[in-house]
Amino acid sequence: MQTTLTQGHILALIFLTAIGYALATAGIKLTSDGATGPAPLLAIAAGFLIATVAEVILLRSADLSTTYLLIVAAETLLVLAFALSLGDTLGLRQMLGGMAVIAGMVLLTH
Repeated sequence: MQTTLTQGHILALIFLTAIGYALATAGIKLTSDGATGPAPLLAIAAGFLIATVAEVILLRSADLSTTYLLIVAAETLLVLAFALSLGDTLGLRQMLGGMAVIAGMVLLTH
């Protein structure tokens, strides 16, 4: 089923999908670090649900190749921000490598 979305709706859905995946990743990270209780598992479930619904709506009117690259770039930035907020550190080599990957994704989408 093909639907028509505005550019603004497409960008919003890309970021909503990325936020969903990042939320699930945060829940997975917290669980792997030994967090207990329902919060991390709810974050995983809610994150994947948000990402799935947003991505299904998005893919009804956008190309998979371009859309997926933009979702991965946005998710990467969100997960990186979360990791840094937890105290993870990045060296110069890791930062340059990450920037190269994101720059490559941007080039592929244009």
